[in-house]
Amino acid sequence: MFEFVRKHTKVMMFLMFLMIIPAFVLVGVDGFKSVRAGGDAVATVGSHSISQGEWDAAHKAEVDRLRAQVPNLDAKLLDSEQARFVTLERLVRERVLTEAVQDAGLNTSDARLARELQQSPTIASLRRPDGSIDIERYRQLAANQGLTTDGFEARVRSQLSVRQVEAGLLSTAFSPAALSDVSLNAFYERREVQVSRFNPADYAGKVNPSDAEIEAYYQANPAQFQALESANVEYVVLDLDTVKKSITLNEADLKSYYEQNVTRLSGKEERRASHILINAPKDMPADDRKKSRERAEALLAQVRKVPETFAEAARKNSQDTGSAPNGGDLDFFVRGAMVKPFEDAAFALNMGDISGVVESDFGFHIIKLTDVKTPKQRSFEELRPSMEADLKTQQAQRKFAETAETFTNGVYEQSDSLKPVAERLKLEVKTVDSLQRKAAPGVTGVLANPKFLAAVFSADSLEKKRNTEAVEVGPNQLAAARVAAYSPASTRPLVEVRAMVKNRLIASQSAEMAKKDGIEKLANWKTVAPASMPAAVTASREGAQVVPGPVLDAVLHADTTSLPVWVGVDLGAQGYVVARVNQILPRNAPAPATADQERKQYAQWVASAENKAYYKLLTQRFKVAIKAPRPAATAFGPQAMPE
Repeated sequence: MFEFVRKHTKVMMFLMFLMIIPAFVLVGVDGFKSVRAGGDAVATVGSHSISQGEWDAAHKAEVDRLRAQVPNLDAKLLDSEQARFVTLERLVRERVLTEAVQDAGLNTSDARLARELQQSPTIASLRRPDGSIDIERYRQLAANQGLTTDGFEARVRSQLSVRQVEAGLLSTAFSPAALSDVSLNAFYERREVQVSRFNPADYAGKVNPSDAEIEAYYQANPAQFQALESANVEYVVLDLDTVKKSITLNEADLKSYYEQNVTRLSGKEERRASHILINAPKDMPADDRKKSRERAEALLAQVRKVPETFAEAARKNSQDTGSAPNGGDLDFFVRGAMVKPFEDAAFALNMGDISGVVESDFGFHIIKLTDVKTPKQRSFEELRPSMEADLKTQQAQRKFAETAETFTNGVYEQSDSLKPVAERLKLEVKTVDSLQRKAAPGVTGVLANPKFLAAVFSADSLEKKRNTEAVEVGPNQLAAARVAAYSPASTRPLVEVRAMVKNRLIASQSAEMAKKDGIEKLANWKTVAPASMPAAVTASREGAQVVPGPVLDAVLHADTTSLPVWVGVDLGAQGYVVARVNQILPRNAPAPATADQERKQYAQWVASAENKAYYKLLTQRFKVAIKAPRPAATAFGPQAMPE
């Protein structure tokens, strides 16, 4: 068979050609792309599809970014369906804006790209002392994002182009002061109201539920009387401090460490210098900078001829206003305290020497070394405590990986008990009762770690009472646990919670009585106003709230065509409110500075609304379709995601 293929290569190539071309005709190039794109499309923008694989990868990158920024962020929040859908919507938005860029023919010039990169703080951090870019670090920056330098620049160029789509709209949003004032004054308009509250507590004395009613309420509301699942747990923790305790230092190692590090451990050398500075900032024109250097060289020649005149020359000529009055004296400093060119020159001088002209970001320096403090070499016994601590830490860090492997294998291989691994590594087996799936308020450390709790309450741990896997709960810190006893969530028996059931039933029936009474009074008062009501108060959206939020909303939305007007508001467990709106009061005039700030804020609202409307128009123009189902909103929905 293979011999036939070898002898008839051209024939085989022709046959393969005949098979492949029809496939491209029938399926198309895009069809082959979609096969490789990582699954079915979850959204489309025009002819462009966003695959499940793209969505998964983008969400993983977003989760990694957020976890790096906020290490203690709840993992469930990041992995929720709501959070994933936010990522998909972001991908769709990015694609829509990219389509808009292409449709409008917007481009970013090389000059604009260069200006953006020059102004970037990230790029600025890559500059050398002479102002040039460290190319190796620049390549590493791009590589960390999975890009070449060309790819990184292409991404920035694309982002700048996309920015133009929205910038044109946001920068031209217009809100005249008169329009802003009309809207804001209406929003902050006040109401004079009289409020009568019907509090459940006032009706509690009239409620006396029977045993049958208590039983019925208990049966109807089992979720209110649940005992949360809990577990009695044994656990062990392996950390760096534990490993340190197992380390015994060798006296020879200590002496060797002393000989190698005595200079560093005894302290840093300090040097005292004076200088003459001729200012020459980096943006100074070349001709002026040349003149500054020439002036510095002339001064250098002068002080080298007569070194004892250095201080006087510094007072008269140095442009460092801080040190010039002191003859250029900079007092004592250690390495790292000065800019590098200055430091290198100062630490290369001998006592009394005067340097050549030294160039730094500040200009041109002439340096004279005036004193040196060499730290006194400390004895072996003086440094023993700090050396032992350093060496133990170093050896523990090297040994931790080996010990961690022993720990991980031990809790897995003898999964019915933590004692063997604890005895082998000299760890304490700790216990905790009634541990719950979610950390209790105020609990810290291992027992508050989400990964540890998830391992404890995993099916394998609960059902088979096996050791959990070794869980990384912190830097150089592992933990494993074993469930000794488990209590699933259950409804507590009525005999145990009867008092609680009765109190809640009384509260419920009291609230119903308050509501019923409030509704009846509202109907009567609309016909015949009461002889007296509580004193009037002024309610508005600004300032202190004198009425509950739902009541404020009701009185501000009431139809004030004919005053007074009555409104009733059900506050649920807090009872019922009847409010009479007597009159509309204009807003108190804000201070000029406040008014100006509010107008700016209003203009931002207008711009944001216009931007949202424009984006909606773009989604229609480019035929956006999100095929993945939108998850139901929850308390941990998209709005809860950190930026």
